[in-house]
Amino acid sequence: MIDEVDTGRVLWGAVVFGVALMLAVVARRVLVVALDREGSERHTGRMIGRLLGVVIVIGGLVYALEIAGVRVGPMLGALGIGGIALAFAAQDVLSNFIAGVLLQVRRPFTVGDEIGSGDYEGRVVDINLRTVRIRTYDGLTVYLPNAEVLQSPIVNFTKTSSNRTSITVGVAYDSDLERVRELLLEACGGAEGVNAFPEPEVWVESFGESSIDIAVRYWHAADIASRWRTRNAVAMAVKSAFDRAGVVIPFPQRTVWLGAGSATLRLEPDRTAPGDRAAAETEGDGQEGRDRDGG
Repeated sequence: MIDEVDTGRVLWGAVVFGVALMLAVVARRVLVVALDREGSERHTGRMIGRLLGVVIVIGGLVYALEIAGVRVGPMLGALGIGGIALAFAAQDVLSNFIAGVLLQVRRPFTVGDEIGSGDYEGRVVDINLRTVRIRTYDGLTVYLPNAEVLQSPIVNFTKTSSNRTSITVGVAYDSDLERVRELLLEACGGAEGVNAFPEPEVWVESFGESSIDIAVRYWHAADIASRWRTRNAVAMAVKSAFDRAGVVIPFPQRTVWLGAGSATLRLEPDRTAPGDRAAAETEGDGQEGRDRDGG
C-alpha cells in the first residue's frame, strides 16, 4: 500500500493537506458571512460550513496521501464497505443533521423565539447539527432532536401577536344565566392582560352532572408567560364577581331516585371544615355521655 518513500513527495503531500485545512476554514467563514446575516439567530452557514469543511479535509487528506506515495485504492474500498455499515448505524445522526438544515432553511423559528413542540414549551436557546435546545419556564434545559421537531407540529408564540384561551366555569342549575353571562363578560373584560379586541366571549358549553358549564374565551398576548398571568387574572376576577353577586359554583353532587312515591335522596360532599367537624363530634360524644348518665 506504500510505495518507496520519497521525502519530496511526502513534503508536497503535507503542503497539500495544509492547504486543504486552510480552504476548509476559509469556506466555513465565507458561508457564515454569506448565510448567517442575522447574527446569532441563524446557524445555516455554520452548519453547512462544518459539513463542507469535513469534506474538504477528507478530500485533501486522500490527495495528500496519493502524492506521498500511499496507495489509497484498497483503503477506499475498505472504507466504502465500512461506510455503508456506518451509514446504517448513523441514520439518526444523519436524519437530525438534514432536519437541522431544513429547519434553518424554512425558519419556522429562530433563536430567542418561544415555541411549543411535542410536550415541551420554552424559549429557543440554540440550534445545532443534532438538536434544538430550549429552556422551559420550569427552568429546565431540554434538547429536542431536530428530526422529531421537524416531524411534530410547531407552535411559534413569538411570531403570533395574540392568542385565545378558554376556561370553563360551572354554575348552579338555578342560576340566572343571563346575569351570569353579564358578570363573566364584565369580569373577563376588566382582567389585566385581556385584549379589548377581539372582545371576550361567553357561551354555555354543556349541562354537566352537577353544574351548567360555561366557556369563557378571551384574547391575550401570545407569549407563554402572558398566557398564564392572564389566565390567573381572569380566574380571580370571575371568582370575585361571583362572590359579590352570590352566584354559586356548585360542588359535585348526586340525586338518588328510589322509585315512584319514594323520597328523593340527594348526596352532597361534606363541606364542613375538618376542625369544625372534629369539634362537633366531640360535643356529640359528650352529650351522649350525659344522656347515659342521666338515664
